[in-house]
Amino acid sequence: MLVLSRHRDESIMIGDDVVVTIVDIRGDKVRLGIEAPQSIPVHRQEVYDAIQRENRRASQTSSAATKDVKPPRD
Repeated sequence: MLVLSRHRDESIMIGDDVVVTIVDIRGDKVRLGIEAPQSIPVHRQEVYDAIQRENRRASQTSSAATKDVKPPRD
């Protein structure tokens, strides 16, 4: 893990397209501003984990749950 020190209004670059800026610091909380192309999803860790759990759950759907689904016609 790379650890960087930054002050308010300072930024770091991730690759050529992502900028992370320190917006505010209050006590033990840091507010970050993230600029990234729309093609790069940006989520809080707990939201990302929930998405991954839901994707795993959806991919394990039983065949009984999809038995009435008809394949699309060409």
